Amino acid sequence: MSRWPDFFIAGAPKAGTSALHAALAGHPALHLSNPKEPKFFLCDGTPPRREDHRGPGDAHSRQEWVWRESDYLDLWRDAPPGALRGESTPFYLAEPEAHRRIAEVAPDAKIVVMLRDPVDRAYSNWMHLWSDGLEPIGDFMEAIEAEDERRADGWAPMWRYRGLGRYGEQLEHLLGHVDRDRVLVLRYRALVDEPEQTIASVLRFLDVPPLARHMVPLDNTRPFRPDTFRTRTIARAIRGGDEIIAVQELERQRRATNR
Repeated sequence: MSRWPDFFIAGAPKAGTSALHAALAGHPALHLSNPKEPKFFLCDGTPPRREDHRGPGDAHSRQEWVWRESDYLDLWRDAPPGALRGESTPFYLAEPEAHRRIAEVAPDAKIVVMLRDPVDRAYSNWMHLWSDGLEPIGDFMEAIEAEDERRADGWAPMWRYRGLGRYGEQLEHLLGHVDRDRVLVLRYRALVDEPEQTIASVLRFLDVPPLARHMVPLDNTRPFRPDTFRTRTIARAIRGGDEIIAVQELERQRRATNR
């Protein structure tokens, strides 16, 4: 039977949401979506607008959004009877309209929010995009200064290094739509330093039985790539949509990581 999710991991990007999602996905009483980030509540029932996704790689990213209600609810078609259904879209926290949309269709859903030092979060965000060839500015501070111009030009939220870290106003707006007792706020450092205890607190919040041991994967980080001629050549190819070069580079990175 189709029904809306019972819980969301709503943010923030680069604050441990992928690790938390992966850890919870192994619990037999939970069924998390695949893909991890369907982004459904960032939409209004229509495809994401092209004019809001003009940054490097945004055209490809738009194709990954699950914006049809039927497709979204179908993500849990194989959920076992009685299992709680969840998904993890870290951009929900910073999007006020997502708060309203979730509250309208899933008023009883619980929301988990992971927060990270906003400067660390912004740097990790920039490093992720730079290392993947999607950030054209090889200096963190220069990229920060370009944020307002990029927003005006229609770049997607993933380049809002400062904006995504404005947790106070984001939480205030969220709590205007969701009861406080249905929101759990955790710190990224807690997941890193005390993963067992942190996952256990999430399971208590969701009111599901604890596990003997929780498997928390390594953080979703990227190694630093120096600003060389080769780096910029590959990055231009990736941003230009050259899928062959992009796949070759990603495979090279995978082999280097597995050594």
